[in-house]
Amino acid sequence: MAGVRRKDVGEPWTSQSQVEREQYQTRRSEGGDQLSGSFQEPVDTTLGYIWKYSQRQSQGFNPDRMNEAVDKKRTVRQGQRPGNRLHFDVPDNAPAPREETRSRTLNKEHIIRRSMGLLDQATGATATPGPRIPRTPGSGLKHSTYTPSRLPTTSQFDVSDLMGQTPSRSLLTPGRTFNLSAVDQTRLNTSLFLATPRQTAPAGHDTSALQTPGGQTEDFTSVNIHLLLAEDPGVAASEGLFEEFMQCFTGHQSPTDVFTLVARYQEVCTEQVNMLNNLVRKAGVSSSYGLPKKFARTVEVLRLLEQEKCTWRLIGSLYQDRQTALEDNQEDMDVNLETSSPSEKDIMDAFFSRNDDVRQSQIVVDWLEENSKDVLRSNCDRAEFYSKSICWENTLHDLQRQVGSGQKQSSLPHLDPDAPVRENKPLADLDKEDEVRLLREVFSNIRAGLMEEAQRLCRKCGQSWRAATLEGWRLYHDPNINGVPASGELQAITGNMYRDIWKAVCWRMAEDERFNVYERAIYAALSGNLKELLPACDTWDDCLWAYFKVLVDRQVEQEIREKLNIRRELEALPDAYYDKELTPLRIFQELQSHPRQIVEMQSKERHHIIQKYIILGDIDALIEEMGDWISDDVSRPSHHLVRFMAHVVLFIRSLGLQTKDAICVAIIEAYVKDLIAEKHSKLVAVYTAQLPYDMQVSWYARFLEGIHDKEERQRCLQLAEEAGLDVAQITKTVVENIRTRDESEFVAHTQPSSSLEAATSAEDRRKIEATDWLVFDPAQRAEALKQSNAIIRTFLATKKHDAAKEVFRKIPADSVDLIYRNWQAQAGRETLPAEDDNAIREYLCIQAYLNALDSFNDWFEHFHNKRPAEPLKPDNANFHEMVRFEHELREYELELERWRQGLASQSLGVKERIYNVLQFVDGGWMMDQRLDGEIDETRLQQMNGLRGLCLPMLCFLLHTVLHTTEQYRECLALADVIASEDHQLYKVFSRQELRQFLSKQSESSLHLLNQNLDPLGYELVS
Repeated sequence: MAGVRRKDVGEPWTSQSQVEREQYQTRRSEGGDQLSGSFQEPVDTTLGYIWKYSQRQSQGFNPDRMNEAVDKKRTVRQGQRPGNRLHFDVPDNAPAPREETRSRTLNKEHIIRRSMGLLDQATGATATPGPRIPRTPGSGLKHSTYTPSRLPTTSQFDVSDLMGQTPSRSLLTPGRTFNLSAVDQTRLNTSLFLATPRQTAPAGHDTSALQTPGGQTEDFTSVNIHLLLAEDPGVAASEGLFEEFMQCFTGHQSPTDVFTLVARYQEVCTEQVNMLNNLVRKAGVSSSYGLPKKFARTVEVLRLLEQEKCTWRLIGSLYQDRQTALEDNQEDMDVNLETSSPSEKDIMDAFFSRNDDVRQSQIVVDWLEENSKDVLRSNCDRAEFYSKSICWENTLHDLQRQVGSGQKQSSLPHLDPDAPVRENKPLADLDKEDEVRLLREVFSNIRAGLMEEAQRLCRKCGQSWRAATLEGWRLYHDPNINGVPASGELQAITGNMYRDIWKAVCWRMAEDERFNVYERAIYAALSGNLKELLPACDTWDDCLWAYFKVLVDRQVEQEIREKLNIRRELEALPDAYYDKELTPLRIFQELQSHPRQIVEMQSKERHHIIQKYIILGDIDALIEEMGDWISDDVSRPSHHLVRFMAHVVLFIRSLGLQTKDAICVAIIEAYVKDLIAEKHSKLVAVYTAQLPYDMQVSWYARFLEGIHDKEERQRCLQLAEEAGLDVAQITKTVVENIRTRDESEFVAHTQPSSSLEAATSAEDRRKIEATDWLVFDPAQRAEALKQSNAIIRTFLATKKHDAAKEVFRKIPADSVDLIYRNWQAQAGRETLPAEDDNAIREYLCIQAYLNALDSFNDWFEHFHNKRPAEPLKPDNANFHEMVRFEHELREYELELERWRQGLASQSLGVKERIYNVLQFVDGGWMMDQRLDGEIDETRLQQMNGLRGLCLPMLCFLLHTVLHTTEQYRECLALADVIASEDHQLYKVFSRQELRQFLSKQSESSLHLLNQNLDPLGYELVS
C-alpha cells in the first residue's frame, strides 16, 4: 500500500508558501491549533479527575464547532522533493505522500546527528572532511568545571497564585489553590513538593516544553568534559551532594522550617538528577556502541537519586497534610450540606475536608502523576504529528485515490470515529502505527495528570472527538442553585450534569476487546475499572497509581451517590465496580505478589519499601526496616541511601514523632561512619552532634585520630565547636585513645633491662604528635599536662628517653603558671584541685629526671669522647722533631687539665641533678603529695613502676660517675642516702639490684684501702 508522506522534524519546506510557513511557525509557538468554542481556552489540567476544587467558568461543550474543525481541509500544493521521482496521481486536496521508511514522525537519525554535532562542539573535536554540522559561534568549552546551576527560589516557593488571585485551580496540582475557607491555608504548601521547579512552564504555556523532544532545551556543553573522562563519572559528579545536604540541614534548623527543608532536599536532588541525565545522555551520544562500562555505576547513582527525589516529594506532601490535619479542628472543617442543595463539587469539598484517608490517597495519586510528568519531560521519543489536523491521513489518501480512479473499495469505506469498529475493517498500516503511538502517548499524559496535553495532542492529530470524550469527568456544579449574586449576573455552570452516564459508557468501552489496550486503559482510568487499567501498567509506580486512583474513585463515587439529591435516577454502575475492596495495606500486599515479575521485583527495592511505609504512615516499621539494612554487612546500603535514611530520621525527629530511638541513633551513626570513611571532614561534626553525648565524643575522637595536618586539625576543632560538641572532652579522648593502645604492656616494660635507650617507633611518633590536640586551647593546659605526663610515663617505662623529651618539649614552658592563672580566673582564691596539683608535681618530677639524664649524657660524652689524645714521642727524632713534640706535650697537658676541670664540673652537675631526683622534696620522686582528690589506680601503679625502674638506674649511674672520677668516699655516701628512712629508696631496689649495688660499693672500698684509708674512706688511726 502506498503511504502518504507527512512533514518530519527539521525537514525543509519545499511545497509550502511563505504564508503557510509563517502560520505553521505561529502555531508551533502557540502549542498547536486551538479549537473554537469550549476548546478556545486550554482545558483545565487534572491530577485526580475525581477530586477537583475548580472554580473555572466553563463555556460548555459545543460539538458543532469541533466538527467544523474536523471538516476543515487545507489545500496542499503538489510538489516533488529533489531526487524523488515517484509521483502519485491523487486529488489536489490530498496530503503529500510520505515514504514508508519514515513512518515515524520523529526522525531519530536527525536527532542523533544534531546531538553528535553538539558533542563535537562541546569537546572541540576536529570535524572530518565532508558535510559539517553548523556550530554556535563561540560555543566551545568556556568553563573548566561543571557547577550545577541553582534553582531559582521563586520557582519553588512562589505561592502568589495560592492567594485566590487565579480562579479555577485544583488543590494538589502545583500552584493550585484550594477554595475551601474551612481548611487552613498552610495545607496548600503541599503543592510545593509536587512541583518540579526548573521544569514548570509559565502560565499560558504549560505544554510548550512537551512539544520538543526531551521536554526541555538540553545544554550538553554545560557538562564538564572532565567528568566524562573520570574513572567513575557518576560518583565524581555526585560527590558534592553530601555537602549540599549538610548546608540545607544547617540552614533550616528552626522547627517551622521543617517542610521548607524537605523542599530544599527535593530541589537539590532535582539539580543532581538533571546534571546526571545530561552526563548520561552525552556519554550515550559519544559512544556508537552504547554506554561505556564505567557509566553503569553512573546510571545506578542516577536511578537512586531519582527515587530519592520522588521520596522527598512524597514525604513533604504527605506529612505536611498529616501535620496540618492534627492541628485543624475537625468540627470547624465540616461543611453543612443539609441546609443547601449540594452539587457534586460541594460534596467533594466536604468529603475531602473531613476525610483524611481519602485526601491522602489522592495526594499519593498526585505524587505518582508528578513523578511520571518528570519522566515525560526527559523522554525524547514523544509523539508529535504534523498532519495539519487531518485524522487517519493514509487511510484518507487511499480512499480518495480509489474514489478518483473508480477502483473497488478495499479499505475502510468511512472515516467517522466509530467506523473501524463498526465496519470491522482496519486502518492503513501507517495509520494503525500512528494510532497506537497516539493512544500510548495520550495514556502517558493521563498517567502524568496532563489531561490538557492529552486533549491537545488529540486535537492536533485531528481527533477532536477523542478530546471531547476525555472531558466528561468534570464534577457538575451550579453556583446559582443557592441564590443569585447581588449583581444579578448568573455565574457559569461547570462540569458534566450527566457524568454518571458518561462514566458507564467509559466502563463498557474499557471492557470492549476490539479496542487497543491503551485506549481501554484510558477509559478504564476515567471510570475506575482496575481490571482493564492494570494491563497498561508496566512498573510498580504505574500499578500503584492504578490501585490508588481506583481507590479514590470508588470512595468519591460512593460519597456522591449517597449525598447527591437530584430528581432523576443515576445510571447504575456495574457490579464489578464494587467487587474488590481496596485499602492501602491490601494494595501493597497485592503488589508484592503481582503476577508480573518486574513489578514484584520492584516492590522489593529499598526506596519503594520506604515509600510504602511512608504512605501507610508506619514509622516504626520503616525505622526497623532501615535498621536491618544498616546491620546487614553483606548487602549494606550505598552511601547515598545511608545519607537519605539519616536525613529521614532527622526529619522524623524534627516533627516530634515518637519512634525507636536506638535504631535511629544507629542509622545516624552509620552515616557518620560513611562520612569518616569517605573523608568528608567538613560534615562529620554536624552529624556527630546529632548523636548522644557519649557517642559524640567517641566518634569525633576517632575521626580526629586520622587527622595529621596541623591546620586541618585546627579547622576540625573549630567545626566541632560550631556544631556544639564538647571539644575539651573530645581532644582528651583522642590523646587517651592513642596513648592507651599498648598500656597493658607497661608492667612488662618496667622490668630491668641492660639497654639505656630504645628506638622511637612510628606508633611512638603518633603518641608524640597527639599532644598537639591539647595545646591548641590554653584553657586545656591542665589536661594537656596530665595527658603528656601519661605519655611520658609510657616512654620512660620503655626507656625511650628521646621520645619522652620530645613530648616534654611540646608542653609550653609557661604551662604551670598558666594553669594557676586559669584556675584563679575561674575559682578565685580557692586551692587548685588535687588532680591538677598532683599533675604539676609529676611534671616537675619528670623535668628533674630528664635533667639528670641529660646531665649524665653530657658527662658521658665529655668523659669518653672529649678527652685529649696524648702525643707519641717519635723514635730517633732530630732536634726539630723533639722541639715540636715538647710543644705538643705542653698543649696536651693544658688540654688535659681543662678536660679534668670540665669533667669535675660536669660530675658535680650530675651528682646534684641525680640527688635532686633521689631526694625529691615532699615525699619523694613520683609520689603524690595530695590524696584528697580522685584516685587513679592505673596512674599510681605506673608511678610506682617508674620509681622501681628509674631510681635504681640513677643510683647506678651516679655511682659510675663518682667511681670513675675517683670520688670513692662519695660512692659510699650514696649508700647512706639509699638506706635513709627519710626517702626509703632501698624499698625500690630488687634483691638482685641490691647485690649489684653492694658489689660496686665493695670495689670503691677496695680503692680506698689501696689509698691507705679505711673501707669508708677515713684515715686509718695507727
